[in-house]
Amino acid sequence: MTHTLHRRGTAESLSGDYVMLMIQAIGINEDGHIPKIQEFLRIALRHKPVNIGSVDMGGMIDKPEEVIANVSKIGHVVFDNKEAVTTVLKELKEADLGISVVVSGIYENVDECIEKAGLKHHTANFSLGIWGRTEKLPSNDILEVTTMCGHALIAPNLVKSMVAEIKAGTKTPEAAAKVLMPQCACGVFNPARTAKLLAAMAKK
Repeated sequence: MTHTLHRRGTAESLSGDYVMLMIQAIGINEDGHIPKIQEFLRIALRHKPVNIGSVDMGGMIDKPEEVIANVSKIGHVVFDNKEAVTTVLKELKEADLGISVVVSGIYENVDECIEKAGLKHHTANFSLGIWGRTEKLPSNDILEVTTMCGHALIAPNLVKSMVAEIKAGTKTPEAAAKVLMPQCACGVFNPARTAKLLAAMAKK
């Protein structure tokens, strides 16, 4: 199970959104796991992720070496294309670090990446959506942005504020996405996809 499972959006939008994370199993392979997670992040970094992060450092694509140096538990990377995901998986297969890797994205796309990398699924999880008083949720376009933080740390009103600034011409979509990105505590937020979503909302 992963906190990156519940991202919302169209198939086209989500085709530019892939999260990879490496996490040790407590009591199984946690001894010496930090250098392995650091190597996972270094491998990923060679293929131009749009974000990189850890639980301790948050998302800091502008300071990846600082993230890598301070990893203690989980490493996260985000890509906006499946070609990079495939290549990273191939390199991880070669590296054989011995720690589980989770890839989140549209199932068919992720499956294609895994197959091209010469790997097989161990486990597959699917989101069953949101249950309960869904009428109390923000609008779907806001949720497309906020669900990119698996711990729900991006406030819907902050997203609205960024859209208003884009409309007013005081921020570009890319600059607005950079304001939202640090709110996500572990770095699974996709600023590239966010910029496109904010630009679309500002045109409404």
